[in-house]
Amino acid sequence: MAKMINKTLVLTYIYLLIYIILSSGVILYNKWVLSPKYFNFPLPITLTMIHMGFAGFVAFLLIRVFKVVAPVKMTFEIYATCVVPISAFFASSLWFGNTAYLHISVAFIQMLKALMPVATFIMAVVCGTDKPRCDVFSNMLLVSVGVVISSYGEIHFNVVGTFYQVTGIFAEALRLVLTQVLLQKKGLTLNPITSLYYIAPCSFVFLALPWYVLEKPTMEVAQIQFNFWIFFSNALCALALNFSIFLVIGRTGAVTIRVAGVLKDWILIALSTVIFPESTITGLNITGYAIALCGVVMYNYIKVRDVKASQPIPDSLPDRINKEYKMEKKSSDKFSPNDCGNPKSRS
Repeated sequence: MAKMINKTLVLTYIYLLIYIILSSGVILYNKWVLSPKYFNFPLPITLTMIHMGFAGFVAFLLIRVFKVVAPVKMTFEIYATCVVPISAFFASSLWFGNTAYLHISVAFIQMLKALMPVATFIMAVVCGTDKPRCDVFSNMLLVSVGVVISSYGEIHFNVVGTFYQVTGIFAEALRLVLTQVLLQKKGLTLNPITSLYYIAPCSFVFLALPWYVLEKPTMEVAQIQFNFWIFFSNALCALALNFSIFLVIGRTGAVTIRVAGVLKDWILIALSTVIFPESTITGLNITGYAIALCGVVMYNYIKVRDVKASQPIPDSLPDRINKEYKMEKKSSDKFSPNDCGNPKSRS
């Protein structure tokens, strides 16, 4: 029994480590590819479209060719009212998030991402899936104050990059809330493969219009280098990250991945200053981010407490024994030994 528990624990830590490595790797890789100082591919929409096209293609192979996962029952009405709006905000969040890499550092981006619970709570209240509460509001205020302090301490503060990142955060928050509102009401559950199968191609189409207007003219004029292996490995890492999130949630739960995300952010902030020397962190940055994280941790605690409160209280051991005894007694009353010996009882 102890060996089994140790094996499960080791596997859990391995999955968490894979998630942290992939998540940090994808962010650092995207920054390296997009940054004019390094690989110099300053086309975030194009990079996002490569990710979506690759993810949709792999999902198609897994579902339609290799039949690893069965497709869900998707009607035109569900696709038009659920998948299309979710895909639109998913594409927007990726577009704005990747564009931010051109203007601000990875470390500052991670600090701004502390606003995610704030954005999610606001969108949930607007969409009617959550109610305004004093305890949650105080945590959101703490997070916001921390992010403001961190922003004030940013040496290379850029309004455009900050705007893109915050807009991407709110787009992602709205996508999460819409996924809950639209898909759950339809009774539709999508795993990472089926999600990519339906959402990635639609997101690709949504990105085509801004790409045509904003980036196609630039690609025709500028000398843009295209390395197949760079973009293939980058898209592969992004796809692997989606699958690793599914594995971690399936193995541990959504709360654990939030905690792992906080750890990942600290590691990423430290790594980014080493890999990208222009990323300078000040004491005010760290102080503000620490304050924001306190709010995030308290928010996660409240959400976990709410989930536990909504679940039915499990029976105590004496209650379970009593219930089992009553069920056995009823069963023995229905099928007594005397009846078994009477042929009439079986007619």
